[in-house]
Amino acid sequence: MIILSLIFLLLGLVLLGGGVWLITLGGSWYYALAGIVLLVVGLLARNRRRQAQVLYALFLIVTAIWALWESGYDWWPLATRLGLFLVLAIPLLFLARDGGKSGVMVLLPVWVVIGLITVSSMAVDQHRIDGNLNTDVVMKDPNIGKTPDDSWHAYGRSNMGQRFSPLNQITPDNVQNLEQAWQYSTGDIKGPKDVGETTYEATPLKVGNTLYICTPHNWLVALDADTGEKQWVYDAKVPPESMRQHQTCRGVSYLPPASGDPDAIDVKVASEPAETLDSVQCDAELFLPTSDARLLALDPATGARCRNFADDGSLDLMHNMPYKQDGFYYSTSPPMVANGVVVVAGSVNDNYAVNSPSGVIRAYDVKTGELKWNWDSGNPDETAPIPEGETYTTSSPNSWSVASADEDLGLIYFPMGNRTPDQLGMYRTPEEEKYAASVVALSLETGQVAWVQQFVHHDLWDMDTPAQPALLDLKTDKGVQPALVVPTKQGDVYVLNRKTGEPIVPISEQEAPQGTIEGDHASPTQPISGLTFRPPTLTEADMWGATPIDQMICRIDFKSLRYEGQYTPPSEQGTIVFPGNFGVFNWGSIAVDPKRQVMFGMPLYLAFTSTLVPKENADLSNANKGEAGLNANAGAPYAVNMKPFLSPLGVPCQQPPWGYVAGTDLQTGKVVWKHKNGTIYDMTPLPLPIPMGMPGIGGPVITDGGVVFMAASVDNFIRGYDLASGKEIWRARLPAGGQATPMTYLNSKGEQMVVQVAGGHGSIGTTIGDYVVAYKLKK
Repeated sequence: MIILSLIFLLLGLVLLGGGVWLITLGGSWYYALAGIVLLVVGLLARNRRRQAQVLYALFLIVTAIWALWESGYDWWPLATRLGLFLVLAIPLLFLARDGGKSGVMVLLPVWVVIGLITVSSMAVDQHRIDGNLNTDVVMKDPNIGKTPDDSWHAYGRSNMGQRFSPLNQITPDNVQNLEQAWQYSTGDIKGPKDVGETTYEATPLKVGNTLYICTPHNWLVALDADTGEKQWVYDAKVPPESMRQHQTCRGVSYLPPASGDPDAIDVKVASEPAETLDSVQCDAELFLPTSDARLLALDPATGARCRNFADDGSLDLMHNMPYKQDGFYYSTSPPMVANGVVVVAGSVNDNYAVNSPSGVIRAYDVKTGELKWNWDSGNPDETAPIPEGETYTTSSPNSWSVASADEDLGLIYFPMGNRTPDQLGMYRTPEEEKYAASVVALSLETGQVAWVQQFVHHDLWDMDTPAQPALLDLKTDKGVQPALVVPTKQGDVYVLNRKTGEPIVPISEQEAPQGTIEGDHASPTQPISGLTFRPPTLTEADMWGATPIDQMICRIDFKSLRYEGQYTPPSEQGTIVFPGNFGVFNWGSIAVDPKRQVMFGMPLYLAFTSTLVPKENADLSNANKGEAGLNANAGAPYAVNMKPFLSPLGVPCQQPPWGYVAGTDLQTGKVVWKHKNGTIYDMTPLPLPIPMGMPGIGGPVITDGGVVFMAASVDNFIRGYDLASGKEIWRARLPAGGQATPMTYLNSKGEQMVVQVAGGHGSIGTTIGDYVVAYKLKK
């Protein structure tokens, strides 16, 4: 009993000390009072006195009432508030000198009832929305882009970015018959000199009967679409660079041959590395962006460089840049090929320096590499090719994600980021303010702005628009409209007329918190869409942890940090940013079904903290080791420290679920179903398939057969979902993390294949690998 008494005394001291601290911050009195009770129980237990059991039974009753009042009938909040205390009750049952009978009579009924209440809450999911999307065909002949039905010619299958395939061999009725058809290892793995966020995020292209896949270090791999056998590999020979924030490649882009027939490309099985081949004159072309700021044009048949494009197939994207720091600028997303130009945007390191490369967007002739136009958001009206010797605007807002295009309208749509530094707005010009955190529509012919719609005013939270817009023709009360659907980090899904930029789903303004550092300001209002997945404002009761101790510490942090709801400005005190920097949606975007007029998305909810660090006394020796952590903001008076809002045990401070899948009717703008997604299978020492609702990075693909495929979650599985209900109807184990968006196509035998790149994600800790895995139905 001495050990049990010491446990209660130690736990009581910790809860009393932390609880008093929490009270001084204006928080809950529960922990301090619980600490006092546990100290008394510990003293009574030392002498094996029956009063310890009576007092502990009362403590359990009060704690259960408090837990239900704070969290409702919700398993994870209840389990972590009550679980440890229920376990500690077990040895108390046998405490008394009368052989434990009095303990059984007093404590056991309370323990059983509260235990049953807690366990039975597992059967109730308060966060679930059940329903069924209307999967009747609404648009009989929808516009799905110019990609052949059996292929996947662009990152989102076509330039429309729908992630919708018209293939229908795989259905909810037969998806359980999917099995692995082949697996390929690229050989490109994370090295000792790589940055933390080295990740496979690539979606392959399927042209003719060949798959084209880029790897984190910018190898381009050509595989036989039937067997997965290697045809050729081009290694861009990208050197390591410690100042790069990301080491990844999301995909490549494709220019069809003049004949338009992809089968006219006679792909060769190479006997030597493609980068050693002499350059060739190219008809069809593949465009590979590299993380050392080049754009390569390669022959789809052999992987040889295209001598007709730029400098023997290589274009230096650092031309005319105002600053050229190594590792500060590069493209992680595929360029857009449309209407005779290849349009390239780029990623500019967040929060590394006030004076950084420009976020300029440039269009080059697809055959020659000649600069046709450049659109710089810091100088938006001058789009004629910039002369040699002049430079673009310093640090202007960039577009690091994937663009979409409507060739018939002659418009290209870019999701826009911020001017760096993200959390310091005093450096921004009126032009930069206008185009940051928006979608901008540019003319494919001239680069001139057709329209812009902004989603965050004076963004101080890194709420750049992260996702490729999806284009579809949408039936509305005003008739069929050319629509653009784009999700945002803050959780809104904006539905706009892609010709005019006018809202189809209404947009309103809401008041936002004020109060910034001297010299800056916060916008008094912020936009919100009528279709939104924004979470409720956090409260102290939402704080969570695996035990009452780290739960209490999260409450202390919550009360110590600045938080007045979404859009609370950054501060020296430290600010909670929720939704956090991962966003509710990220580059994985959403998938839309243009026939059924519905949307599938993967909203996630993780809070971050953002602290402005005055430079005069700051230790910046460990700054700029990645996007999260301390970033120096060279040239600014403040560094910024950004990180997920986690408990001492490394779990999110806000209670689960953290990740969902959701289905939306785009005609009504209503969320029809929403379910927890993902398990803790690969996040704990024991492989437990507990469905907590986990965060994820990646995106979905919808098939005409009514099945949605997506990996993305932090467990190593690819899943199939019923589009109508959102229910998980198939699952397969991956050899590594699936933080890439899958794709689907027909092989040469007419069989529908599903392909997932599985290489993991360095910054979220999923299993690292170098795999490409293909599935098809059993014969």
